[in-house]
Amino acid sequence: MKTQNKLKGLHCLALALLLPWTAVLADHEVRGIYPDGGTTFNLYAYPFYMNLPEGSSLYMWGFGDMNAGANASHPEGDGYNLPQYPAPTLIVDQGSDITINLTNFGVPDPVSLVIAGHQLTASGGSAGLVTNAANPNETVSYTFTASEPGTYVYHSLNGANPGLHAEMGLQGVMIVRPAGFDQVANRVAYEESGTGYDQEFLYLLTEIDPEIHFQMERGHRNHFTNSDRYAKIWFVNGRVFPDLFQGNYNGLFPHQPYQALAMTHPGDRVLVREVNAGHDSHPFHHHGENLRFVARDGRVMSSDGLTADLGRSDNTLNSAPKQSVDMIWTWTGKDLNWDIYGPEGNVAHPACCTDAVDNRTGAAGPDGYDDASWEWVADHGKPLPVTLPGVQDLTLGGWWSGSPFLGDVGALPPGEGGLNPFGGYFLVWHSHAEKELTTFDIFPGGSLSAVVVLPPDVAFD
Repeated sequence: MKTQNKLKGLHCLALALLLPWTAVLADHEVRGIYPDGGTTFNLYAYPFYMNLPEGSSLYMWGFGDMNAGANASHPEGDGYNLPQYPAPTLIVDQGSDITINLTNFGVPDPVSLVIAGHQLTASGGSAGLVTNAANPNETVSYTFTASEPGTYVYHSLNGANPGLHAEMGLQGVMIVRPAGFDQVANRVAYEESGTGYDQEFLYLLTEIDPEIHFQMERGHRNHFTNSDRYAKIWFVNGRVFPDLFQGNYNGLFPHQPYQALAMTHPGDRVLVREVNAGHDSHPFHHHGENLRFVARDGRVMSSDGLTADLGRSDNTLNSAPKQSVDMIWTWTGKDLNWDIYGPEGNVAHPACCTDAVDNRTGAAGPDGYDDASWEWVADHGKPLPVTLPGVQDLTLGGWWSGSPFLGDVGALPPGEGGLNPFGGYFLVWHSHAEKELTTFDIFPGGSLSAVVVLPPDVAFD
């Protein structure tokens, strides 16, 4: 498979209006926060109102990062410390002894913290059904050892109303990096072979019953029952379509910092950390290629403890509540039976780059791919097997580049397209339950996302 020796450099300066691309070729990693001094997170709980695309807002309870802007461990360096949905993604190293100090600054219920797969020791606050909880203006400290790498759900659990706090937004993900992990030299999800990757994305699936939030806003906390709950809004990373395509830390969504548009280059190994932190099951479907499952709930699917060899290959994950599954996805265009870079002499994305080159050398490596373009060389030079209709016979979407070829753009009528200046391939990643593609029963909405395959030399962040 492809290594990380991809083309590096500064090529394109154009930006799409709705896409978080930048002009620096980089390997993508999950956005999140790191413990202060390698050991300590300081979180707080507070109510807020979350924006929805049709202009309304919902009353929520959220966790925020008290360390933001105060030290270099926060990767964004922008002082981002608002309560958020989902909660901040916590990123720690395997073997670390971690303390999480949780302060309740305004949630009217006692707030606690549990992390799937981990035994936490709590001090402070008051005793709860499962662990100590922080009443308003109280702090509880939780300590544990991050002994196993993987992807884990964390959330508040109130014994009097099980499930209410996750419904209201007090939930997130913790990622434990394996021993020996290096962002440049050793990008692996686990120590077992077969878990290496080039790009990494987190897809956190949740759902909300807005009626519960209306009741909590009015202070009717005893009105919540799971039997009456009926979800009407479905989220990926705390946003619904089309908002989930906007960039990370976008000012339009001050409490929803994480976008949900995966980006890759041909041949990249994409680690998809897919987590269901909600109450309902979600059948999430991935177009383009099958994914190979490598781990579930932080445990590698291995027959010998050395290789991730037991996971199935599939295009849909029937995601169970509070379950995490780590998967590897790669797009190559192999066996399409036509040349993804177009006819002989076609130069990739000439509209945006003065130094664009023809990546189609036609020279196959031992694996059958061109090392620079990741073209399946057996299809080199093969024409598109159909005749495309004229532009007047097409309905043009915003992400249609005007060309069926990777890295190529064509002429578009005024006001059409414009969201795909690099000629990428957009492949829909979405829920396979039709109702989950709506927001308040309006389509399109909900958990409707995508992955975009970009030409090898095009930047993304």
